Amino acid sequence: MTLTLEFAKRNLYLFFRDRAAVFFSLLALFIIIGLYALFLGKVVAEGVRDIAGEQARFLMDSWIMAGTLAVTATTTTLGTFGIMVNDKERKIARDFQAAPVKRSQILGGYFISTWTVGMLMSLVAFLLAELYIVGYGGQWLGLTLTLKLIGVMIISVFSSTTMMLFLVSFFTSINAYAAASTVIGSLIGFLTGIYVPVGNLPKAVQTVIKVFPPSHASSLYRQLMMQRPFNLLNLPTEISEEIKLIFGVNFLFGEKIISPGTSVLILVGSGILFFALAVYKLSRNKLNF
Repeated sequence: MTLTLEFAKRNLYLFFRDRAAVFFSLLALFIIIGLYALFLGKVVAEGVRDIAGEQARFLMDSWIMAGTLAVTATTTTLGTFGIMVNDKERKIARDFQAAPVKRSQILGGYFISTWTVGMLMSLVAFLLAELYIVGYGGQWLGLTLTLKLIGVMIISVFSSTTMMLFLVSFFTSINAYAAASTVIGSLIGFLTGIYVPVGNLPKAVQTVIKVFPPSHASSLYRQLMMQRPFNLLNLPTEISEEIKLIFGVNFLFGEKIISPGTSVLILVGSGILFFALAVYKLSRNKLNF
């Protein structure tokens, strides 16, 4: 365990020493907040003004900021695993294997350091999101909801970490990894229902979103962060549920709304599955770790 933690410290040091890597891991978050603050915020709020009235901006700010937390968990964990790809490309991984260090300790070091970065960056993103919401007339989330949100964050970052670990297990070149990071960074906003509300997308795309684990993290974040503005609106249940389905607060499978507990199970289950797949993939070739 000591060697695992020491290896994790090494990875954390390398990541935070590279300021460009830190910046680009948060780039998707900055882009989304920038676009929303400069162009989309007012337009989106006006779209629900007839229903939400004075709470329209609070409601939509909470919606978009909740989505950014799911994006941050994915992009920052992917960015941190660049260290692993770099170790492969520079043949540093072979040096690790020549040393008296177990493969599980190396893998554990990568995992712990990446999960730690994901949590730290997600907490930073949450703070920025709250400041943004309050800055435009909204309210602070509150202690109870914040604690629940941090619980969701722990599971969300775990799921994203394992999913990105499996993805980067296929890369031995920084160029290929960078290309994949660009594609994922471009698509993640759509797959978590940020740029376009889930209910406005074609059914086939909605199905893809509903089986994409970070989308369930986004749904859980929205349920928590949009709870207060929905309470202030005091809408009829039918209208409130329809809005939640359109904006991806809730997901509908068949005729049944997915419960928060089911979304948590999907995140945990996908995390365990991707971790097992990554371990299998990385254990097949001694020089590919």
